[in-house]
Amino acid sequence: MEKANDIMRYGLSDALCKFFAGLALALAFATAPSSASAADDALTIVALGDSLTAGYMLGPDEGFADQLEKALADAGHENVKVVDAGVSGDTTSGGLARLDWAVGPEADAVILELGANDALRAIDPAVTRRNLAEIVERLKARGLPVLLAGMLAPPNLGADYGEAFNPIYPELARHQDLVFYPFFLEGVAANPELNLGDGIHPTAEGVAVIVQGILPKVEELIARAEESRSAVN
Repeated sequence: MEKANDIMRYGLSDALCKFFAGLALALAFATAPSSASAADDALTIVALGDSLTAGYMLGPDEGFADQLEKALADAGHENVKVVDAGVSGDTTSGGLARLDWAVGPEADAVILELGANDALRAIDPAVTRRNLAEIVERLKARGLPVLLAGMLAPPNLGADYGEAFNPIYPELARHQDLVFYPFFLEGVAANPELNLGDGIHPTAEGVAVIVQGILPKVEELIARAEESRSAVN
């Protein structure tokens, strides 16, 4: 009798083991597609820019892309990924030259932040305008909504240069119906407490100010990207 009870006990344990093993396997198969689907459904924004988006001299998680992604998650956009495609020192010519590989097929939308180095190098504003226009046209041809982050010429370049450079961004945004943020460094430029010692690049705290300022426009960009996705599907 005792032996029979042992057999029943061990038999039941064996059955339970098989049951739970089967259940775990079933759950794994049931949840795997869901996880993959969530990853596939992530909306990807590429931040195409220069050192201002690349997080010059900043630590991990302190740059524009990382802080923006976190701010979006805090605002309820948990399924949005922000890719840092910033290259320090890049001009609009450089951005145009690397456009095809910098903004890959995974992109659903683009934040375009270029032109600061054009102004610092006093590049002909006509060249800056032409480069930005071509970047936008090529992105739109791919069906990618664009948020254009504006820039202003340094005052020391003179009034004539500023009058030629500064209107580039609002005019391009209006002509191409872009989401537009007038000045990327709004609230940060010329504030020593929010910039590194060079007086040009924002600190982590400065980036946080930029992110909070541009956040509503990024949410507008997300809405356009989601609309584009729905139209395709």
